[in-house]
Amino acid sequence: MTRIGLIGTGHFGAVHARALKTQPDAVLAAVCAPDAATAKAFADIHGGEPYSDWRRMLERADIDAVVIATPHHLHEEMVIAAAQAGKHVFLEKPMAPTVAACTRISEAADVADIVLMIGHVAHFFRPIMAARAIIDGGTLGRPITGFSTYVKLWMEANRRDWHLKPETGGGMLMTAGIHALDQFVWLMGGTVAGVSALAGTCFHDQEADDTAFIGLRFADGRVGQVGSIGYRDGAVSSFAQIVCEHGVIDIDLDRGVRIGRGGAWQDVPDSYQADAMQNAVAREWGAFLASIHDGSPSPVDGRYGRHIVSIIDAALRSSKEGREIAITP
Repeated sequence: MTRIGLIGTGHFGAVHARALKTQPDAVLAAVCAPDAATAKAFADIHGGEPYSDWRRMLERADIDAVVIATPHHLHEEMVIAAAQAGKHVFLEKPMAPTVAACTRISEAADVADIVLMIGHVAHFFRPIMAARAIIDGGTLGRPITGFSTYVKLWMEANRRDWHLKPETGGGMLMTAGIHALDQFVWLMGGTVAGVSALAGTCFHDQEADDTAFIGLRFADGRVGQVGSIGYRDGAVSSFAQIVCEHGVIDIDLDRGVRIGRGGAWQDVPDSYQADAMQNAVAREWGAFLASIHDGSPSPVDGRYGRHIVSIIDAALRSSKEGREIAITP
């Protein structure tokens, strides 16, 4: 039985706690929030021993792994400490607010020889998995270009002050638009070498972005586009199209997948699942635990997480400087 410690008892901490209950070979052993009352209230609902100091929780020898679902700017210190304590780490996205912090996190995980998994949950949504299976199957040929967009309410109930500031890793792009970026890069395959972007704060009074359009140039010359929009009022939309050599894959998280070829669209069976987020996080946990148990590589490793953050960093720089920003490995 793998014993899990959870650091961060906000909205997504609860999603993780519920997902863990679907895993027969894992148990939530400890939970940590900044104040004792919050930690106890969370533990009363989800289980685990409550802590208000995450460092004390890491001292427990019986905890095998931790999930870190805290504000973005707190990730680095916590992950490095957990790695040094010999704990495997499931780290919520983004990996960290800066590329340098991502590098230090990866290095600490490598030195400690732990499993570090970055919580890019898009890889585990049913429609994205179906699209990836089509691409891997090769019937449509190689992905050539496409786009991915996430449009959603920005000032939702769980929004906090740190979400609104660049220095704490805030902004729509780093917080939510990152899903659109991640799913596009993952489905296209390969690394991004250059980024051209326009970003701004169009709807809200805050320092960080709520709108961004990103042009991506892959190392092999392919191109694509990602959109990230956090509106004041509207309706959520998450969709993408991957244009392959012999057809188009249309992906809608609320409807599923369809394939376009020969002038017609065909729905892909079983490519949609209700309660999408909770089911996707449960699959994330299954993949993370399997990696711990069988010694297989992390399903979403630190190198990939760093690459996604480097694209966001380049996009924000590109918008300010009005030029393409090159990304180096």
